[in-house]
Amino acid sequence: MFKQIFEISVMNLRNLPTRAASSMVIVVGIAGVVAVLVAILSMAAGFTATLDRGGAKDRAIVLNGGSSFGELTSIIGMDQAAIIATMEGVELASNEMFLVADVPKRSSGSPANLVLRGVETAAFEIRPEINIIEGRRFESGRNELIAGRGARAEFQGLELGSTINLRQIDWTIVGIFESGGSSYESEVWADMITGQSAFQRLGAVNTIRVRLSDVEKLPAMEEEFLDDPRLNLTLVGEEEYFSSQSEGLTTIINSFGYTVGIIMAFGAVFAALNTMYAAVSNRTVEIATLRALGFGATPVVISIMIEAIVLAAIGGMLGAAIAYIGFNGYTVSTLNQVSFSQMAFDFAVTPALIRNGLIWALALGFIGGLFPALRAARLPISLALRGE
Repeated sequence: MFKQIFEISVMNLRNLPTRAASSMVIVVGIAGVVAVLVAILSMAAGFTATLDRGGAKDRAIVLNGGSSFGELTSIIGMDQAAIIATMEGVELASNEMFLVADVPKRSSGSPANLVLRGVETAAFEIRPEINIIEGRRFESGRNELIAGRGARAEFQGLELGSTINLRQIDWTIVGIFESGGSSYESEVWADMITGQSAFQRLGAVNTIRVRLSDVEKLPAMEEEFLDDPRLNLTLVGEEEYFSSQSEGLTTIINSFGYTVGIIMAFGAVFAALNTMYAAVSNRTVEIATLRALGFGATPVVISIMIEAIVLAAIGGMLGAAIAYIGFNGYTVSTLNQVSFSQMAFDFAVTPALIRNGLIWALALGFIGGLFPALRAARLPISLALRGE
């Protein structure tokens, strides 16, 4: 049986060039499904990856216990900040200010929310991935900003050396930084004390970033924060915090992607069915001759399915290649639903997405080839030999 499967399959595949036009219907249809599915899902993968890159196992963020929108609405008193800086398990702490300002986008010229983060010197030590790629760091006591490369690409007026007005105050861009592709690259940073004075935020900060001396103690420290009546604050590991930010949008994008993929998959399956049925109809005499020569029904079924699956695999690889070439690394921005600010991120066509796309392609090829193959196996040999 295996020998028969091999011989018929080789014959079918060798004859594919003679059926190139009809075969391309399957290839193009499935390529379209895989390309669209992978491209849409790569948006969610890129958004999640951008947020995940901002977290580290040895870092945590302190938020006000009643804050429901993350850093934007969190308020921490300076007396609480002083307590946190001296707590056991906190190796280093950085008090930070977090606000948003309307800045015109390059693409549309319409204003969008840009994050302005005020940080202390310790922020750069806590986040060693922050790297100045142009210019220099801001100086304390001066209205100077450093802009993430994502923010510079998305917003007007953030070029090195330019002056930008944020909430009626002029700031000079003195540096451009990168942070390994994390969400910090969509922000501008200033000296915290200067920012507090400029925006009347004296006496409180929004959040505190801490570096932990022992990662294993994070759960115990989280409980300690909840139980301490002086604080009324929440301690959350950075990885968990950023992961929670991506859940909502990722779920929406994935749901949309799979919905579109399923709708397109129906079309691709029907195209495959029509093509394979036509192929079987045109090869009725050929199939009957094979049966008359002693080839079994099972090898005929399997060989026709192999043909359909091979065409589907070619379509899947073509679709994955289109998605990778066309979308991988493509930069866009969207609204971060937690901070209500624009966040730039790159589409990420990951190996996992390509694998899933190929699985979809093979499944569609299997379904598209199954019923025509069964029909071919059930053809009465005597009638088929007469071409009926």
